[in-house]
Amino acid sequence: MLFYLTTHKRHWVKLTKVPLFLKSEHFATARTLPVALGRYAVDSGGFSELQRHGRWTRTPRQYIGDLRRIWEGVGPFDWAAPQDWMCEDAIIHGGTIGGQRFVGTHLSVGEHQRRTVANYLELRSLAPELPIVPVLQGRTLADYEQCVSLYDRAGVDLAREPTVGLGSVCRLQSTREGAAIVTAMAAHGLRLHGFGFKTLGLERVGHLLASADSAAWSYHARRRPPLDGHPHKNCANCLPYALRWRSRVLDSLPTWQQPALDAA
Repeated sequence: MLFYLTTHKRHWVKLTKVPLFLKSEHFATARTLPVALGRYAVDSGGFSELQRHGRWTRTPRQYIGDLRRIWEGVGPFDWAAPQDWMCEDAIIHGGTIGGQRFVGTHLSVGEHQRRTVANYLELRSLAPELPIVPVLQGRTLADYEQCVSLYDRAGVDLAREPTVGLGSVCRLQSTREGAAIVTAMAAHGLRLHGFGFKTLGLERVGHLLASADSAAWSYHARRRPPLDGHPHKNCANCLPYALRWRSRVLDSLPTWQQPALDAA
């Protein structure tokens, strides 16, 4: 399993060889782009887009333009996520949850899945040279199986893809239902990437994932004092803290599923 450290600090790509996971918007707004020292992957920022607007505000062509600029300026990325449609209840129905306001798409899970597959096909058509990955979306195990079928009917053999994203499982990852979804999707022979995985999820199903990403280090740091000698209030935006957290998490995994600490 390849473990990406999620961050909004784009300049970190020139400071560490540890794999990083960054939203495309953090590069799109930059006048100059840092050159990556190591591996990285690009998130489309779909959760924030749908949370705030209930729709995508960037067209597929605009997103492809951003990705090409990133590829040329920062360096080739491992892969980029499509403009997929998450299926969490808050994203669909809206409301205020955990102090965060969700506009709500007010669409069905099936429509979110259809739009996810359609966007992937459009992006690959617009930029066949870029490594854009398909993403599975759903709410229940049956939903995810249906999403696999949608890709199959569209002529996409997910088992031949180097990476297949597994969306909308971050809040289920440490539950029995979440484990069942990951197990069933892995049984299709898919090289899964788990979006937003935390320690408990990695301990339970990390051995079934080809890769995962996490920003949990920042949440962890925000509730603790800074490292010795650090002048800031906390280390929620601190690379040394993030790297230490990553090492601790990977050291805590069962030895039979530990990824390499240096990302290889």
